[in-house]
Amino acid sequence: MDKLNCFSLTMNDHVAHLVLNKPESLNTMHPTFWRELDTVLHQLNNEGKARALVISSTGKHFSAGMALETFSGAISMDADSPEGRAAIYDSLTDMQSTFTLLESMRIPVIAAIHGGCIGGAVDMVTACCIRYATQDAFFCIQEINIGMVADVGTLQRLPKLLPMGLVKELAYTGRRLSAANALNHGLVTQVFDTQEAMVAGALACAKEMANKPPVAIWGTKQAINYARDHSVEDSLRQMGWLQGAIWSNPHIREAIVAAKEKRPANFPPLTPLKGFKTYG
Repeated sequence: MDKLNCFSLTMNDHVAHLVLNKPESLNTMHPTFWRELDTVLHQLNNEGKARALVISSTGKHFSAGMALETFSGAISMDADSPEGRAAIYDSLTDMQSTFTLLESMRIPVIAAIHGGCIGGAVDMVTACCIRYATQDAFFCIQEINIGMVADVGTLQRLPKLLPMGLVKELAYTGRRLSAANALNHGLVTQVFDTQEAMVAGALACAKEMANKPPVAIWGTKQAINYARDHSVEDSLRQMGWLQGAIWSNPHIREAIVAAKEKRPANFPPLTPLKGFKTYG
């Protein structure tokens, strides 16, 4: 992968660690951010080497959200004509697809959040599987404060994670949700005293996941996401199809033997993905 400007990426023990590394700009989301994040996520998903992903950040805040120059520079939005307004749909769909990849990629994603998680950053972390936070972390649907509607996933995913009344209160007022209240309502699963302890905890959890059969982790993620958006009957039907596709006696035997022998299990990696664009 070419050198990244907005992130750093490392890999240890099948755990990928992606770090937002533009603290001087509060890790705001500008066109380069979007392009690099999209490229990294596609690569991790396609290669099949990583078995879990942790996303953390640097500086004062996790991310201050969308860089305002995004809308006046490389991704300008023409609101003066019906044709221009219609094109906004395609621009937003492109941006939404990047965060949706966090949700749909084959591995678990843990967001480790410190300081402010503001605006577009809320869109981002709600697409992750698990969220950890520091005591000083807070969440803010900033868009309402600048005359906008949050449009890259917050209003679609947050009601699946928080009580609807609380979502409306946050979305209509732009108030901050503290880490303690986020923990109480289940938006985050753990709160840590320091950023260092939080990142260490996230990496430890990711390593634990990476020691499980990758195909079983993938199937579990598929089943949970599907069940969230479908009826129990439909989800049970999907589970039957899914289990029929991924069932593996060798994986089960290896997991049992490794547990008895008190050693790490040895599972094959996920098969690399190759679409038509990678051929030729």
